[in-house]
Amino acid sequence: MKIIRYILLILILCAVVTGCTKAEKETIAVGAKDFTEQYILGNMLVVLLENNTDFEVSYSDNMASHVIFAAINTGVIDLYVDYTGTIYGYYLDMHDTKDPVEVHKNSSRELMERYQLRLLGFLGFNNSFNLAVRQSTAEQYGLRTFSDLAAVSSDMIFGGSVEIITRTDGLPNLKKLYDMSFKDERVFHNEERYPAISNDEVQVSEVFTTDWQITEYNLVVLEDDKNFFPPYHGVIVIRDDLAQRHPGLVTELERLEGLLTDDVMRSLNFRVEKSGESPRDVAESFLREAGLI
Repeated sequence: MKIIRYILLILILCAVVTGCTKAEKETIAVGAKDFTEQYILGNMLVVLLENNTDFEVSYSDNMASHVIFAAINTGVIDLYVDYTGTIYGYYLDMHDTKDPVEVHKNSSRELMERYQLRLLGFLGFNNSFNLAVRQSTAEQYGLRTFSDLAAVSSDMIFGGSVEIITRTDGLPNLKKLYDMSFKDERVFHNEERYPAISNDEVQVSEVFTTDWQITEYNLVVLEDDKNFFPPYHGVIVIRDDLAQRHPGLVTELERLEGLLTDDVMRSLNFRVEKSGESPRDVAESFLREAGLI
């Protein structure tokens, strides 16, 4: 009987220990913004952590830039992918340099000092803001640069996201620099921008470097000849308290650095938006092909 009691006691202790272990398992909250590329990148972080760490992982997306930055600062999320130009020009309101390395270095320093957020290294792609017109519009007005566009902008309607139309690193200060004034400015969701310019609802559209639709719609991307837009290199932002507690987590995330080139991101975006694959499936297949899971 004593042996049976000992066995039962051991089983109870094991159950208690196991239950405590499960209760103490930490959850990492991953966030993403509100467009296709972000859905892919957010899922990439989720799949990477689910496969290669012991953390529970939660995921939330569809957040505007100011919302996601507030979310990481209040602890609603723990990490996400952002862009150096957004961090530097929008969150930090800094505009002193456009050099990619300096933008990253200064952003990293200021994020840590002001918000206790850690900036990891370049993922490999630069998804910069830009402006584009149809081929026929470029030929009609002889457009090659933003300065060329400024001279005729009053005849044109601009279409873009609410962010480029309102942000300090977007249209308001760009118009000041180039003395540019559009006939109208209309807000479109990201998936609506290209049909709008194709159908001549707008004559000028916001585009991103990693948009596959630039080629699909035969658009002319204009040159930012006064270098208004800073570089927008993809980078992971993580709460520093989390990074300090789990340096192995940072090491795991750093395995993504340098792998996501402009061409790679364009192809991944294409697979979701044109081929209809889910962001998670695209993210998972990329990680498998890269040997990360």
